[in-house]
Amino acid sequence: MINIHNNISLKKYNSFGIEAFAKHFVEINQECELTELFKHKEVISQPILILGGGSNLLFKQNFEGLLIKINIKGISYTVEKNTVLMVAGAGEVWNDVVKYAVSHNFAGLENLSLIPGSVGASPIQNIGAYGTELKDVFESCTAFEIGTAKIKTFYKNDCHFSYRESIFKQALKGKFIITSVTFKLSLSAIVNTQYGAILSELALRNIHNPTIKDVSEVVSHIRVSKLPNPSTIGNAGSFFKNPIISVTEANKLLLNYPDAVHFTVDNNYIKFAAGWFIEQCGWKGKVVGNTGTWKNQALVLVNYGNATGKEIYDFSTLIINSVEKKFNITLEREVNII
Repeated sequence: MINIHNNISLKKYNSFGIEAFAKHFVEINQECELTELFKHKEVISQPILILGGGSNLLFKQNFEGLLIKINIKGISYTVEKNTVLMVAGAGEVWNDVVKYAVSHNFAGLENLSLIPGSVGASPIQNIGAYGTELKDVFESCTAFEIGTAKIKTFYKNDCHFSYRESIFKQALKGKFIITSVTFKLSLSAIVNTQYGAILSELALRNIHNPTIKDVSEVVSHIRVSKLPNPSTIGNAGSFFKNPIISVTEANKLLLNYPDAVHFTVDNNYIKFAAGWFIEQCGWKGKVVGNTGTWKNQALVLVNYGNATGKEIYDFSTLIINSVEKKFNITLEREVNII
């Protein structure tokens, strides 16, 4: 039985803790409930917003439509030789799925430990951290097509993954609701320890031959040390994307700023740390009204109490303008603005 509720507060459904209201709100616990829901013509005729963990959203205003909260659960797997295909419901908490994989010695997700959010959002955003992206372990996903009420399977090549992008954020935005994701994992771990502070933290722990559990614990430790817990202070993790620019432009920038934190993407592009630019402009730990940047990571914007979504958005605009003026780099917001 589907129950559509009216005028529901979204404060507990977004990690920023912003007070906003949805005109209509429904929770989906099984894939079949989506078919039932979209039989109603009044559902299709209004704006629709899909909500997972609410960790990548900033509400500037109330949502005058139907907000669909996806709670579809379940984890299962099959093993063939060294390959593991692990299926997780879109409503599973992302880090619970990572912990499940690590506890079963399924390698591939460990560098993505402690990323906030739900499984369903992972392919939309092509989430990534510490040298691993979702696309590296993605096999397929199932998705409900709103226009036809049919379930479709998308494989890696169908998804057009790129840095924090996918077809679900571009050509197919608002047309599908992801219901499950299948990960291609391995029983033979080749751990990735080259990115960020992983190696140095492993050395501090006197670990020379790390397991995937070691890597997961180290990544979790690093994230906790740098990032605020949304349960204690509202935030959406990294607010901005790390800018990727051509090698030619990167070399010009590095002539003037040789200390700029950067990483090679390929022969043509260089990725720079957005947090470094923001910090150089004096924003790290800065508080303006009810919002500001986190004291340990300038890339994270926080709600220090009663900030509105507009306050946080306007503050992010100040940062964007500041970085553009100093470095001629235009930062792009990673969070979805509603």
